[in-house]
Amino acid sequence: MAHSINDECISCGACEPECPEGAISEGEDKFVIDAEKCTDCGTCVEFCPVDAIEAP
Repeated sequence: MAHSINDECISCGACEPECPEGAISEGEDKFVIDAEKCTDCGTCVEFCPVDAIEAP
């Protein structure tokens, strides 16, 4: 299972460049994580200023 971004996301983009797998992209209302690319490394969690990224 992959990490996910909840509705607390403020679309700041801090997580996107930090993902070593390129699994994060800007969605319609918030950033999203591609479950097929995500390796659950958790790097993105460290950079989210609003704690919107959840572990599986």
